[in-house]
Amino acid sequence: MASGAADIASLTFAVADVYDLDVEALGGPFDVVHAHQVLQHLPDPVAALRAMADAVRPGGLVAARDSDYSGMTWYPQPPAMDEWMDLQQRVSRDNGGEPDAGRRLLSWALAAGFAEVTPSASVWCFATPAERRWWGGLWAERVTSSALAGQARESGLATDSDLQRMAAGWHEWADAEDGWLVIVLGEVLCRVR
Repeated sequence: MASGAADIASLTFAVADVYDLDVEALGGPFDVVHAHQVLQHLPDPVAALRAMADAVRPGGLVAARDSDYSGMTWYPQPPAMDEWMDLQQRVSRDNGGEPDAGRRLLSWALAAGFAEVTPSASVWCFATPAERRWWGGLWAERVTSSALAGQARESGLATDSDLQRMAAGWHEWADAEDGWLVIVLGEVLCRVR
């Protein structure tokens, strides 16, 4: 062990409903509570952050990271991917979520009452052939076969033909030799006092 390195005696993970955290039953309070790509799907992310704070011991951290869909950018730009972006945002908001959560994390953390918040950002970049194949294939399948597709059909936001066109747009992007896509992620580290 390097000089000054912490000795980690045990590491435990617990998965739970953020609005209904039974801290004691989960083995808490915890040193860190983390939500990755979660707050964007919730109707009350501020309440979720407050509940996460209640699960952390004094001096611990609440950490959150979420995408910012409007900050996503790609090349080449098949028009069907613009249609997908519009559909993704509409379905997310119809579900009570916020697809541009990344840019709101600092605001939500402050509204949750955290006095010590460190905001940051990072990006995911998909540009190699393997990355494009994986990410493009994942979204082509999601746009035709996931809950997103079902909700889009049921709400009248898209037809099967529309969804197939969006999936083809994802494949077109993934097959482009010069294909490049970046997803902006907002991040916050909140110290619990």
